[in-house]
Formats: sequence, C-alpha cells, structure tokens
Amino acid sequence: MQALAQAAEDRGAASGGALLEVADLIKDFSVRGGGLLGRRAQLRAVGGVSFAIAPGETLGIVGESGCGKSTLGRLVLRLLEPTSGTIRFDGRDISALSEPAMRPLRRDLQVVFQDPFSSLNPRLKVRDIIAEPLENVGVGRRQTTQRVGEVLDLVGLGAEVMDRYPHAFSGGQRQRIGIARALALRPRLLICDEAVSALDVSVQAQILNLLLDLQRELGLALLFISHNLAVVRYVSARIAVMYLGKFVEVADQEDLFERPQHPYTQALIAAVPEPDPALRTRRAVPRGDIPSPIDPPVGCAFHPRCPKAAGRCRQEPPELARSAIGGLVRCHFPG
Repeated sequence: MQALAQAAEDRGAASGGALLEVADLIKDFSVRGGGLLGRRAQLRAVGGVSFAIAPGETLGIVGESGCGKSTLGRLVLRLLEPTSGTIRFDGRDISALSEPAMRPLRRDLQVVFQDPFSSLNPRLKVRDIIAEPLENVGVGRRQTTQRVGEVLDLVGLGAEVMDRYPHAFSGGQRQRIGIARALALRPRLLICDEAVSALDVSVQAQILNLLLDLQRELGLALLFISHNLAVVRYVSARIAVMYLGKFVEVADQEDLFERPQHPYTQALIAAVPEPDPALRTRRAVPRGDIPSPIDPPVGCAFHPRCPKAAGRCRQEPPELARSAIGGLVRCHFPG
C-alpha cells in the first residue's frame, strides 16, 4: 500500500503544472443518414472542448445521454482518434501518438468502466484479472502477486479473494475489483465513466467514498463522467456541464450549485431530488428531447429547449466566456 502511494506521489511531484490539458478537441463520426438513399452524414460528438486537470484534482463532466461525455473520455484515453485539437499529458502532446508510442503511457492513464458485470472476464480468477495489465508491461511474477494483494487491500477486499471468480461477487464488489485492476499499474489519472450508474444507491455511496479515499491516499487525478449531477457534486472540485458535444458551463462545484449561470445547468439542478420541500426550486426541467447531433439547431444548440431563448439565440451561437461567478458559461443571457 505504501509503495503505491509513494509511486503516485513521486510521479505527481515531477509533473509541475497541469497533468492533463485538452485544447479545442473535436471528434466527428461519419454516419449513415436516413431515407432510401442513406447518404453519409457528419456527426460531431465532441465540438471544440478545452479543459485542464491538475495532479490530485477531480473534474466532473455531467450531461444527458448522448451529449458526448463518454466519447470525450475515450479520446483522452486515446481509444478514439481525435479529428482535431490537442491532448497533452504531463506536458507531452499525445494527440497523434501511435499505439506503440502510447503503450508506456497506459500505465498513467487508466479507466473504470460503467458495468462491473461485463467489464470482468468471467473465465478468469481475480488474481488473473488484476495481473493481466501488469503482465502486459513485463512485471515479474513475484512482484505481480505482491501488487495484486496490495491493490485488493486498497479497495477493501483483501488478498484472500484472489482465487475466486467474478460470479462469486456482488455488483459493488465487482466494481472494487475493476478499480483494483485500474490501480495495479499505479496510474496518475483515473477516468471513471459512469462508474456507479449500474449500482444500487447504497452501494454507489460506498464506491464514491472509496474513490475519494484512494484519491487522497494515492494523489490521483480523476476525470469523473456521469449523467447524475448529485453524484458528480459529491466527488468533484470542479464541474463541466456538457450539451451536444460542448461545455455550456464550467465552475467550481459550490459556485455551480449556488449560482448556476446557464439555463441547462439550472434545469439539471432543479431535476435533482430534494427531500426538503423548502429547498426545492421552481425551475423546470429541460423541455423536449435533446436534438440530433447530426442536425443540430442553428444558433445556440440549447435554444429549442430554453425558456429564456430570444431571437439572438436562434441565429448566433454563444461563445464560452467568463461568467459572473468566475467560471465559464456559453449563453447570451446568463444568470
């Protein structure tokens, strides 16, 4: 356990400034359109996103399904090739690195997937599931066994579960195994892509608390992706709200919830269940469905669902600009 913490601390100290820097990142997919002819069309899944994450920081990305947040996570991991833009990790541009060149960096960039039931190979024992990434980078057998025991202790399972198969565990325990596998290589950045959405609410809290404990102990930076704003609020220092492939608001967690500037952020916060009626807001949830990214609205992408939309919103796309609370907002009429 101490070895894991020391390794994370040593590599974090060497990084200096931002650990991850993303600038003007764009991802287009060519898809088949509707109709008899089925002509190809361009779908812009990520439309010019920029952000940075410091060592030990958590950035939460939240938005409805289909907004591009999971695609963004896969771009950062270089599981998808960006159409344009730059991704810098620890000062190095990794945007166009080949897979062989990326392989050494895989130790520092790890992911926890959404579904703990499908992300673990049911034919492998726990020791083999966690050992697999270590063997892929040439770690010796004795050191691998020691490391597997360390990370199992870290996630609260213990080395005694090494020889059991995934079917013997609950969903929360399987997600702990997935986290242990991600930690085996001693990463510096952990991307959590809807990492608790498949779990019961009580189990979600346990996994979130585990992630926070691990972050403090190992100095991890987290990119936490979720459609659940309450979950993102619990773990994130800063939150980016994403809509149709773009950030519409970025702010510190407390500021975002106290004074949300974008109508979409306000609607998402209003939709979070609040047991105390006195604390409930009167803001409405977004009306209608999210538009198709193949044929997005002209002007502000949110205007068809926005209660504040005016003529300017239907013609002129707003820029991401400094907001009244010190964050960033993409709106002609914020506040």
